[in-house]
Order: sequence, then structure tokens, then C-alpha cells
Amino acid sequence: MNPADYPVTKKNWEELSRTTWAFHPNTRQQLADYPINDDGSAIKVFMYNAVGGSTIHWAAHVPRFHPSDFRVKTLDGVADDWPISYWDLEPYYDQNDVMMGCSGIHGDPANPERSPRQMPPLPLGPDGQRMAAAFDRLGWHWWPSDNHVNSQSYKGRDACNNCGPNVWGCNRKAKASVDVTYLPEAIDYGAEVRAGSTVFDIATDTAGRATGVRYYDTAGEAHFQAAKAVIVACNAVGTARMLLHSASASHPQGLANTSGLVGKNLMFHVYANAVGLFAESAPTYKGAIANIIMSQEFYETDPARGFVRGYSLQMARSSGPATTAIANASWGSAHHQNFAEHFGKSTNLGIIGEDLPVQSNRVTLEPQQCDRFGIPIPRVEYKLDGNSTRLLTHGVQQAKTALLEAGAQRVIEKPHSVNAGWHLMGTARMGDDPARSVVNAYGQAHDVDNLFVVDGSVFVTSAGVNPTPTIQALALRTADFICNERTDLK
Repeated sequence: MNPADYPVTKKNWEELSRTTWAFHPNTRQQLADYPINDDGSAIKVFMYNAVGGSTIHWAAHVPRFHPSDFRVKTLDGVADDWPISYWDLEPYYDQNDVMMGCSGIHGDPANPERSPRQMPPLPLGPDGQRMAAAFDRLGWHWWPSDNHVNSQSYKGRDACNNCGPNVWGCNRKAKASVDVTYLPEAIDYGAEVRAGSTVFDIATDTAGRATGVRYYDTAGEAHFQAAKAVIVACNAVGTARMLLHSASASHPQGLANTSGLVGKNLMFHVYANAVGLFAESAPTYKGAIANIIMSQEFYETDPARGFVRGYSLQMARSSGPATTAIANASWGSAHHQNFAEHFGKSTNLGIIGEDLPVQSNRVTLEPQQCDRFGIPIPRVEYKLDGNSTRLLTHGVQQAKTALLEAGAQRVIEKPHSVNAGWHLMGTARMGDDPARSVVNAYGQAHDVDNLFVVDGSVFVTSAGVNPTPTIQALALRTADFICNERTDLK
């Protein structure tokens, strides 16, 4: 991507955010995108394909998993434990923060003590201070959110200017997308980026080991790239699609799929939210758009609530005038009054709930529908279970309580967000038992010793926080394993 082309540089950025920069690839329909059949999913799949991946199109909120998130079977009798612990990932979380640059502050009582962040937290702003004071009065936990958004200049990248819509790209490079952090250093070390390439098959030999990848260039011409090892990072939808489409005589069910679990146990994160409308303007469209502060008061299991595991409350700001008009303000004679009630006066508390793995939530191939290269598109099947429904109902009520405590005159409840499939996890889960997992604790496929997966598809459980820093920490850990333990692959 050319940062000069980001929507934030255009006067019609809100129009672009709903068309060529929409979250859903079926709406966006760019050449780099492939269609998804998610008609059978209660949550729509949101992702972005580009050099830098979905970090081009993210809010850069980076909370870490809790130690308990790796032990949910032991603690709560549901899902499975991870084959690794928080402490196995902690040094890689730290390393990733140095690479990306983390704005935040240590001392959060809901999380383990950790090394200092690289920058102070982003300013809370008057709307964030208002919510923090409400949490204080309620006696609830809250903390300034960790963000891979610069609060001051870092590694030659500017500080955030609080323009607002940083989700749709940041031409100042204040938001730490991978294309401006990891990739320049990788290229300095000799990495080659072939932008516009579409891999359609991971090739294997008669022994079942990976030999390289087949891909199309932008002109549709097929190529083969030989490799000693193949590393897959296509997200939980794209990785499942790639492995299933790479079936061969040695892997008839799909690559690395002896367990039959490739594509199964899809997790998103279940979302709901409550919107508080305040009498006075903060104004709430200024500053980083999402996740200014968060409360993890309801993060761990409490049997009295009627569900297992928990959720985070994440504060988000309102958007620009066009989005406000379309999403919230009614048309007709009351339009101006309704618009004035919302614009710059609303605060959103989002509920991000842990999504437990269910095998019937899955990604398969849709052989009757193909992309422009003739590759079968993915079909996504997903339903909310009773635990998620009860969790979201509880979360909406607590968010409403907090907003009213903050002084909201009215609260709009939104009990389940269909358009919230930003977090893709679980379709190539890790584990020690090859019969119950796809990869081992280092992301190495049980069936193919020179194939590695380093995206959210390896997640065993989803936790109640955003997954990106955990994905990045896992990737760094796998890189260390390959460099130090698999010298045969160099």
C-alpha cells in the first residue's frame, strides 16, 4: 500500500471506509481479495489483504492474554489447555513491543507485572476521563489501553495527531502496521517481497514433505517457488482454505489434516455494545478511534453469572458525520435533531467476549464458487452457543450501568454484533496430541515437519482480548525454534 492513498488523506474518507476500504472483502472487491461465502455465519468475516496484512486496517489495540487464558480446561472444565503458558510467550510479547512500539503504562492489577512500554499511554481525552471516573465510582477495574500507536515519536515514526480514523490507514506511520515495522528490517536482512502474488497450492513430495508453493502473479501466470520450509500466515480462514486446497496423494484430506481438524473450531470473539448519548459534546470523534481504556472487571469466570469465562469492556469513540448520519440518525423531519443528539456526544462500550471452540464452527471449501483464478472460495459456518449469548447479555447490562454512571442521558443497547468478525482464530489448533491438533507448540505441523503456521488459526482458545500481539509473539517464538532447532531448514 502507498500511505498517500489511505482514506485518511481524502475528504471522502467515510465513503471509502464503506466501499473500497470496507472491512468485508465481499464489499471491498479489490484485486487482492477473494470472495467468502459467510451466508451461514452469525458473524461476518472481516479481514484485509495487503503487504502488511490486516495491520494496515486495524485499530492497533494490543492487550495480552492472561495466564488463565492458556489453562481454561484446568480452571473451568471447558475447551482445552494450550501446550504453552503465558510465561513461554512473555519474552516474545516484550520483543514484539520493541519492534512495533507500545504506548501504555505498567502496573495493571488485572495482568502480570511486565517490562515498561516504549511510550506513555495515549491521552484519555475528556471522554476517556469521564468513563474512567465512572469505573472508579463503581469500584470496577479499568486501565489505559496498550496501543501500537505512537504517543510520541518512535524509531523515526511520528506521534499520533489524534485525527480519529486511524483504522483506515495512517499516512504518518504513527500506527505500527507491519509494513512499516517488521518488513523494512526483514528486507534489510535479505527478504524478498513479491507483492500481488496469490499462492494456490503448497506442493509436497511422495514422502509428504513440503517442497515449495505454487502461485499466480498479477497477470495470472503460474509459478513455482521451491523451499526448504513453508510458513503459512493467511489467517484462520485463509490458512484453512490453503491447507484444504493443497490436498495430494500423500495428503488426501488436505495438507496437515490427518486429525481431520483443519478448518474446524473456528472462533471470532463475540461482540455486543452499548452506546451512551451525553448532553454535552466531548467531542467524541477526536483521538484514536478505538480502545482508549478497558475494564476487565468481568474477565475471569464467576459461576454466579451463569456462563464460563468472561469479557473485556473496551471504550471506543464515535466516527465522522457521514457515518453518524447513516448508522444512527433517522431520516425525515427529525433527522437534524437526531443527528445533533449523536454526533460528538456518543461513547461506545464494546463487549469483547471469549468465544469457546466448537468443531461445527468451521471453514470448508466451496467447490461451486471460485475466485478469479479458479481457486475454490472458503465457506464459513458459525453459530453462537448459549454460553456466548448469556455472556453478551450480561456484558450489555454492565456496559449500560457504566455509561449511565458516566452521565449518559440515554443508552442504546446492541446485544449481538453481526458485523464484527475482525478476529479469526482456531482452524489449525496447536497441541501435543496429533490426533487432537494440527500443529505442535511451535506451530510445526504434526504431519509435515517442514510446514509451520504462525497466525491465529493455531489458537486453542480465544481469550477475551484482541489477538494480534499474541499472534506476533507466537510467530517470533516459531522463528526462534526454526533458527535454533531446525538448522536443516536454513
